[in-house]
Amino acid sequence: MKSNFITRALTGAIFVAILIGGILGGPITFSVLFALICAFTINEFGNIIKRSGFAEINKPISMLASVFLFFGFAYLGTSPGSNEILIPYLFLIMYILISELYYKKENPVNNIAYSLMTQMYIALPFALLNVLAFQTPEESMTSVYNPIFPLSIFIFTWVNDTGAYCAGVLFGKHRLFERISPKKSWEGSFGGGIFSIIAAIVISLYFPVLSLAQWIGLALTVVVFGTWGDLVESLIKRRIGIKDSGNILPGHGGLLDRFDSTLMAVPAAVLYLYIISLL
Repeated sequence: MKSNFITRALTGAIFVAILIGGILGGPITFSVLFALICAFTINEFGNIIKRSGFAEINKPISMLASVFLFFGFAYLGTSPGSNEILIPYLFLIMYILISELYYKKENPVNNIAYSLMTQMYIALPFALLNVLAFQTPEESMTSVYNPIFPLSIFIFTWVNDTGAYCAGVLFGKHRLFERISPKKSWEGSFGGGIFSIIAAIVISLYFPVLSLAQWIGLALTVVVFGTWGDLVESLIKRRIGIKDSGNILPGHGGLLDRFDSTLMAVPAAVLYLYIISLL
């Protein structure tokens, strides 16, 4: 048990260091890191779907499409309006649909459905990180890379997970969603939310790009939708009958296990920031 704890702690520390380093390193390291993470997460998703017998997705094309989508959004972040950058992505999506006419596989409809799911469920949320990372100041016509918003999403997610675990262990009595995740409790969720609010207060002191109330709103958005993201992945794993999505991260499972909350939190955060900018 001690050895497993050390493994988890070491893997977690390296994982966090790589993510923070990639985000703070600049737009190139940010883009390369998350494009690779996105592609490997789709590969992992394809593996578990194939093992389940539900379908056999076209992993190479799905992974390539996700990379095109991510870099397409990154390019649009630096050159707004250059929508032609997404044309290769559209061709790849059409290929996924048309190719099933010729492969003669057993479940073509399922293959198409799960291949497209990789784009909606995994590729698009990762691509939307670029919307958070690149902003165009009102007085400028060019976009600038600002790591604070994507970094804050991960900070709120990690703080929420830690706070929810601690509060759940100490006070957890009422199950949050027992049918899907028996260990999660309402007390843990409230604890994670409180810790995230504290993190938002600290961030607002150093990065006044949002008001205190707006930072707290962003934190709570990440908490709520991140929890739903975790439950969605738990639903998928329970339906398939697996505990972890993979083993690429010793002691932590797979990439999908580590980014399940992010896949819902990022689109929700983008929507939240658009809404408050219109108020």
